[in-house]
Amino acid sequence: MQRIFISFLFFGCLLLSACLPVESIQPTEAPIPTETTLPTPTIIWFPPSATPTLLAFPTYTATAEMNPGIGSKILTDNFSDDSVWDTAVSDQGSATISRNRLSLAVQPNISIASLRRGITLNDFYAEITARPSLCRGDDNYGLIVRATGTYFYRFVLDCNRMVYVERINSGVKLILFNPVASGDAPAGAPGEVKIGIWAVGSEMRLFFNDRFQFSIIDKSFPSGALGVFARSAGDTPMSVTFSDLTVYDVDYIPPTRTPSP
Repeated sequence: MQRIFISFLFFGCLLLSACLPVESIQPTEAPIPTETTLPTPTIIWFPPSATPTLLAFPTYTATAEMNPGIGSKILTDNFSDDSVWDTAVSDQGSATISRNRLSLAVQPNISIASLRRGITLNDFYAEITARPSLCRGDDNYGLIVRATGTYFYRFVLDCNRMVYVERINSGVKLILFNPVASGDAPAGAPGEVKIGIWAVGSEMRLFFNDRFQFSIIDKSFPSGALGVFARSAGDTPMSVTFSDLTVYDVDYIPPTRTPSP
């Protein structure tokens, strides 16, 4: 059974097709939606932003100690089995597995997502390699973390080398970490970057090519599935491939922080 997570933007944020939760039914063909209320349990992968107060989080220096407690491998995926990922093809976009890569491709102003089935993660360290092949401007791609239905985190890389983090809570998007420039992120296409996520409890740390970028703290979603996404933000197509997914167990107890007087 194939599953797909496809969404698109029409002057804000509309779905390409019904993006299904991890445990939903098989996706079916549907007409392009109009600007009406979306049926439950559709996931809005790129919902309109609310107007929240942005949260500020500390950053850290890049040392080897920024990803402590990494233990044994709990998952290695060389993308040879398309039955464990949500895949689909339409004239608006596609998520396909071939030659040991998961390829996401979308037409202008369209987005798509794919989740990995069969594993729920809480404390973990995951690495995956992304290679944008068509990517410019605000087009973006990245990792979906701790996804459960319409709740998940999204670590976003855009093709201007800006990086940020979003939390999606039942269709409401909140930016947890404002866009910052990273010299480790590819400047458009062609490019390549190894993305790492270290997640323990409420803290998640982002790495590019084994170099620490920043950390966020959020207690909303303690566990869930892992996935990837791609979005064309302009008037040109966008495509990216993902390969070499490895997930490790993490056995680490963060130190107790003493409150400031």
